[in-house]
Amino acid sequence: MPINAHPDYLAAEKEYLEADTSKDKIEKLKKMISLAPSHKGAENLRAQLKTRLKKLQQQLEKNKKTGKSSKIGIKKEEMQAVLIGNSNSGKSTLLAFLTNASPRISATTFTTNEPVIGMMNYQGANIQLIENPGIDSEYYDRGIANTADTLLILIDNLNCLPEIEKKLEKAKGKKIIVFTKSDLLTNEEKRKISATLSSKKYNFVIISTISKKGIEELKEKLLNSFEKIRVYTKEPGKEKSLKPIILELNSTVKEVAEKILHGFSKNIRETKIWGPSSKFSGQKVGLKHKLKDLDVVEFKTR
Repeated sequence: MPINAHPDYLAAEKEYLEADTSKDKIEKLKKMISLAPSHKGAENLRAQLKTRLKKLQQQLEKNKKTGKSSKIGIKKEEMQAVLIGNSNSGKSTLLAFLTNASPRISATTFTTNEPVIGMMNYQGANIQLIENPGIDSEYYDRGIANTADTLLILIDNLNCLPEIEKKLEKAKGKKIIVFTKSDLLTNEEKRKISATLSSKKYNFVIISTISKKGIEELKEKLLNSFEKIRVYTKEPGKEKSLKPIILELNSTVKEVAEKILHGFSKNIRETKIWGPSSKFSGQKVGLKHKLKDLDVVEFKTR
C-alpha cells in the first residue's frame, strides 16, 4: 500500500486484486495508475505499476495469437486440494515434497504466476494437489480456490491468517491450516501457536519439510477431509485390485458395480465382501449393502 494513497486509489487496488481475467486486470490497473500518488516518494510505485501493466498487455496479446485463454483449464479429480497462502509461505516447497510436481522454488516474491498441479498417492488414494499463486499477488486464481474440495492454507505467521480468510469467504471446501517452517521455531513458540489455533477451533497442523515433522499428520488430515471411502474389487480366486474405487460415504455395492461399468450391476449374480462392513470374511451381500472404507468386493456375473 503506497504512502498517503487516496481512498479512490485503494478502492481501485481492491478492484484490481479481485479481477478474474487479464482484460479486467488491465482495465483496473490503468485506473490505479491514473489515481496513484504523484509526489516524488511514489515514483517507484508508479514505475512498478507501469511495468506490471506492460507484462499483462504482452501476455494478453500472446494469448490472442495462440488462441489460449488467460485462465488455465484444470480437470478436477475425485479428490482435489488447493494450496493457498501468501508468496514465500512454502507452497512450492510443500507441493514438490508431497507430489511428482516440479514447481519453481525461489525466495523471490511471486515466483509462481500460474497454478501448478501434482498428484499425491496416500494409502491407495490419488489426491490432486494444486498450488495456487500467492493470494497476495495478481496471479491468484479465485475460481480454483472456490471450487476445491479442501483448502490447505499455508502460513508462517499467525498475523496473516485473518486477511487470507477474508479472501476465502466464497470457498466451499474444508479448510486445514498448515503452519510451515516449524524447524525455525523453538518448542515454546510451537506450543503457543498450537494453543492459539486450538483455542479458535481450527483444524491445523504444524509442519517442516526440512525435519519432516507433521508431514504424516498432514497427509492423514488431508485424506480424511474428503469424507470418501476406498473400496477394492477382486475377481474370484484372484488378489484384490491395487487401486481402490473412490466413493461417497454410505455408498452401496450397486454403486461400486456401476462405477466399474454402467449397467454392470444387472449382470451380477453373487457378491461377497471382506473388510469393515462385513460380519465375517467372504460374507454374501445384496446390491443395497452399504460399504465402509477399505472394504473388498468380489463380483460373480451371470
